[in-house]
Amino acid sequence: MSEQILTHARLVLDDEVVSGSLVIRDGMIADIDTAPSQRPAVIDCDGDYLLPGLVELHTDNMEKYFQPRPKVAWPSRQAALAHDAQMAASGITTVFDAVSIGDVNKDSMRHLALHEMCTAIGDIVADGLARVDHRLHLRCEVSQPETLQRFQALADLPLLGLVSLMDHAPGQRQFASFDAYRTYYQGKYGLDDAELEAFVAEQLANSGRYSAEHRQTIAAECHKRGLALASHDDATLEHVAESHEYGTRVAEFPTTHAAAEASHRAGMAVMMGAPNVVRGGSHSGNIAAATLVERGVLDILSSDYYPAALLDAVFRVADMPGGYSLPRAVATASRRPAEAVGLTDRGRLASGLRADLLRVRLIDGHPMLQRAWSCGRQVH
Repeated sequence: MSEQILTHARLVLDDEVVSGSLVIRDGMIADIDTAPSQRPAVIDCDGDYLLPGLVELHTDNMEKYFQPRPKVAWPSRQAALAHDAQMAASGITTVFDAVSIGDVNKDSMRHLALHEMCTAIGDIVADGLARVDHRLHLRCEVSQPETLQRFQALADLPLLGLVSLMDHAPGQRQFASFDAYRTYYQGKYGLDDAELEAFVAEQLANSGRYSAEHRQTIAAECHKRGLALASHDDATLEHVAESHEYGTRVAEFPTTHAAAEASHRAGMAVMMGAPNVVRGGSHSGNIAAATLVERGVLDILSSDYYPAALLDAVFRVADMPGGYSLPRAVATASRRPAEAVGLTDRGRLASGLRADLLRVRLIDGHPMLQRAWSCGRQVH
């Protein structure tokens, strides 16, 4: 029987922070005590915080390792392992690696390396090489012609646990403004005016033909398989009502206060980006996460494009004016995302749950990860 004892720690529980000890036995939390342990061979946490490991539902960080520069494809196993190591070093012990299905650029790495990324993550998990627990998140661009076929080819992957429905077509969600759409894609792809208008016309035609059918069909396939469903960039009350009708559990990055508050009222967990918290606002000009904290409707934090932001954002949410208590802030990156996708064996410090743990020390007010355990095994 493998046993570790962590003592002299500030344990962040569901509703309070207490000083005490925690026992890990065979990869699980076996006991929590509010007194220091007197047993030999303990790990003295020296007053550091002990948190549940972070649960990340939406990060496209993995793609950066598979294509570190334009037109540079990195060997898949090394890319997957480097991504895995960064997750552990960021305190993320459960990660839903997001891969995109359907891209307006048919030559993009997202399009060409989709199966390779899914296979590489599956292989390092199957071979016992992964430091943390990996799941897959399929981001489905419903306005693209090939999306449904590609989803169906991946829908039964053992690691798949979350599917989000996106529509980045002109006039939709994030791009409700046609001017903003034109500015973004003309700059991204270097299109002249005529090429841009042809591009916009093609995307509008695709959206009109495919979006509604793909959204409805993929949602039904997810429910049939018991897969959690997420919306993406909902902006209006109509968007929220549609997402709720499809049985959506997670509202990813709503772009307006009205959509965020309506999603929260409807029982969908509102997710915002940790970089939004750390930077003090959205890089794309949408709503600030801090405002949703003040209104009590931010439920889940995601590192999105910057893994180290997640732990930092948790402590900032607990420290900002009108912010959450530390236990509630920690829950936005642990218990709440775990619950949203049906994982009941993690996300909290409680006996009988997985020993996914973080030892965190505040240095000049900044959280510094000292140690991380995944299922009782030290991974950082």
